[in-house]
Order: sequence, then C-alpha cells, then structure tokens
Amino acid sequence: MGRPLDHIILSRTDSIGDVMLTLPSAGLLKQRLPGVRITFIGRRYTLPVLSRCVHIDDSIALEDLLDMGDAGAVSRLAALRATAIVHVFPERRVAAWAKHAGIGLRIGTSHRWWHWLTCNERIPFSRRRSDLHEAQLNVKLLAPLGINAVPPLDELTRLSGFSAPRPEASVAALVRPDRINVVLHPLSKGSAVEWGLERYAELIKALDPQRHHAIITGTAAEAERYRLGLPLNLAHVADAGGRLDLHQLIALIGASQALVAASTGPLHIAAACGITAIGLYADVRPIHPGRWGPIGARAHSLVAPPPQDSRDAVALIQAITPQQVLALLPR
Repeated sequence: MGRPLDHIILSRTDSIGDVMLTLPSAGLLKQRLPGVRITFIGRRYTLPVLSRCVHIDDSIALEDLLDMGDAGAVSRLAALRATAIVHVFPERRVAAWAKHAGIGLRIGTSHRWWHWLTCNERIPFSRRRSDLHEAQLNVKLLAPLGINAVPPLDELTRLSGFSAPRPEASVAALVRPDRINVVLHPLSKGSAVEWGLERYAELIKALDPQRHHAIITGTAAEAERYRLGLPLNLAHVADAGGRLDLHQLIALIGASQALVAASTGPLHIAAACGITAIGLYADVRPIHPGRWGPIGARAHSLVAPPPQDSRDAVALIQAITPQQVLALLPR
C-alpha cells in the first residue's frame, strides 16, 4: 500500500487570473482529503494571492527554484516529501524536477510530450475544445487523486477560500465610505482583449458623482497610457495607478463595492472577494466567458448583445455599452 495522500503540490506558474481559478481545486482537495497539506508553486508576483487563500499551506516561487539550479530545485522539492504533484499548468522544468525528486504520483495533461517522460498519470483532455470553465478543467486533473466528478461552478465558487486583507491607511484613503466605490482596471498588459479607453471614459462620465466614486488602477506603465485618455480631473475619480502593490490592490478591491475589467487577475480577485465583478468579454473561442468568466456570487460576464455579425474580438468587446455596465452596478 502506498503512502497516504497527505501532501500535494499544485503547480500553476502562469498569471494571477489562472491562479485564482485554481484555488477552488485546492479547496476541493481539502474538502475530500481532510488533513492534506497543499504547497503551491507559482510565479513570484502571484504569491500575495496565494497568501490570502486558507487552503494553501505553503507557496514556492518558480523563480526561486530556477535560481537554485536543477540540482537545488530537485533537492527543494524532495525535502517537501510530497505524495503527489499536479501540473495544472504544464511547465517542463518543474515536471523534470518533480520526477527526479522522487515524488510518487505525478499528474499532468497528456497533451504535452514531456509529460510522457515525467508524469505517471496523464489526463487526456483539450482545454481549447472543451465547453467547461477553466476552474472546472483544473479539477479534471484531480481524477488520479480520487476526485472524478467535476462540480458545478457555484460549488467551486464556495471553495476558493480567498479573502482580502484589511486595507492599510493609504489604501483606505482611496475609498469613500459615503459612495459606491467602483474600481476600474482599464488595461491588461496584453493578457486580454480590452474595452478601450474611450469606453472607460464614457463610463466615468456616466457615473453619478453623488453616488459613485471611481478608482482607476493599473501598473505605473499602464497609468502612463490611461492618463492620456481618461477624465481623471473629475471630482468623483481617484487615480491609484502605480501606487499599489498586489497586496494593497487586493485590499482595495475587497474594500470596494464593484470592479469593472476585461478578463484579468483583478476581475477574478473581485469575484472571489464577493463584490460585484463585471467582466467585459468577446464571445469568441477560446477567450469567451464560458471558459474564462469570473466566478462569484456577484460576478457578471458582459458580452455585446446579439446579433453579432462580426467575429472580431476587439469589435465585439467594444460593442458593450457603458449603460450595460451601469445596469449591473450596486444600487
């Protein structure tokens, strides 16, 4: 009889949104395997997200493993004495390290050739052609761990285990307690099809200054771009671009009432925090909301109303109107 499943590594070394949609898998493992320890391998910049999930017992930055060299990374993983590793995102180097570290159960998709050399459980499915949501597709990789049924999205929503920290003073100062605080995250660093600054400018002007307070977020580089196209001089607008690290951004989102963004990490953070999360999407595979929409009790995925003659993703997302967004904001 093999070792009990007492320590499982989840490896997802891509973006914040992808990590957010993997957290329900950690919650499902905790639910089905009481007492299991979960270590998460992710990119360094995603670690603040992992620190806010109660299901993650420890996290390791991929960059730290790379800095150790192959021998050091193998030793680091071997020291964990993990029973299994799930390659939620296929990363060739991590797969090789896990095999050389002697991790007994190594799970990955059958669609990566190197998994035939490094994994002893390979799950045959195509993410691109599937009708399942990304959070559900992640669960399919847990079948060798005894989790064979893919839960509905509302169940996975309840399993994220994610919460925002209490905002520090500098973050709290951005929020108006007498207004509906709406975080607008207009850019995506190229990770998603964007609504466009003109549309965000229209939305800002359409907000009621007596009811709404808009907080614009983004990196310093993104702020340089959006400051050229958004009416930031209006009294009901605060510009937080380049002022927040990820931990502070999570706190700001949790302290707000709504967030509007394309398919980005902040959108999925907002959905997991339980605030009104309004995602802007083009209904085109493989970027459609059925695959990548936010999951949460107050999450919404907006697409342009039919008929949609064009299959151009930019044209489709820009066909969404500010009035559609306004209709979903808290009252």
